[in-house]
Amino acid sequence: MPAPPGGERARDGDRQTRDVHGAASDRDERTRDGGEPPQAPALAHERHGSGPPLVLLHPLGADRHVWRPVIERLNGARHTISVDLPGFGESPPLTDGPPTPAALARAVAQLLRSLGVSRPQVAGNSLGGWVALELALQVPCASVTAIAPAGLWPAPLAPKPPIARTVARAALPLAGALARTAAGRSLLLAGIVGRPAAVPGDAAFALVRAYALAPGFASVNAAMRAGRFTALSQVPCPVTLVWPERDRLVRRPRSLPEGVRQVVIRGAGHVPMWDAPDELAQILLDGGS
Repeated sequence: MPAPPGGERARDGDRQTRDVHGAASDRDERTRDGGEPPQAPALAHERHGSGPPLVLLHPLGADRHVWRPVIERLNGARHTISVDLPGFGESPPLTDGPPTPAALARAVAQLLRSLGVSRPQVAGNSLGGWVALELALQVPCASVTAIAPAGLWPAPLAPKPPIARTVARAALPLAGALARTAAGRSLLLAGIVGRPAAVPGDAAFALVRAYALAPGFASVNAAMRAGRFTALSQVPCPVTLVWPERDRLVRRPRSLPEGVRQVVIRGAGHVPMWDAPDELAQILLDGGS
């Protein structure tokens, strides 16, 4: 499988130092770390910038590259660590028990321990938002910013046939050509992005490819839909919930614990990194201040 856009595929033990433009930097790294205990998979990740640590967790069916528009705006203010969750991108699936959001969070916690990262700010989108909340229950975190987080629904969701993903897999040979046009990007991404035409063609194709090929998608999706996150009031750090105005996939809960901050991003879809990268970057900075 070809490497994702943006550089060579990371290999165990490889360490590269590059900023987002390819120039050398002391803190920018791209690694697949092999230092976790045997039961935990090595998680592919990228490190950029300097400052307080900020862990970035992607939505279901995506990978760490979904954060690139925001990372470019945070390099001078945060040391970002964008992670491929188990079963997505270049990270292998979990093999020890169901891949629930809590289990995914445990794998991220082991990665952070291996990197020597303590008390990070954590942000996640959709599934990644749920994992971020679970992570804050497992290790000390400075704050959590959950963007359209999964899991706050009132009851577990029924199993759902993977019709959209089946279509995506079948259409993958055509996705590259479609992604090169504004009309094609609208067709591919209208369900998750508020302004699909603003997404670069290579990024649009990468999103579709990650969604179609993620080996952990089915099992993680099933585990996610079978549960719910009920411990929001127990998260021991500041929590910000971000709601994209044009989100078609996740509804806001009717009530929330006191002290939870809420922000709406106007005109943005479920995956808002290309719709409003400047606004989202500022929300992340505010959430960690």
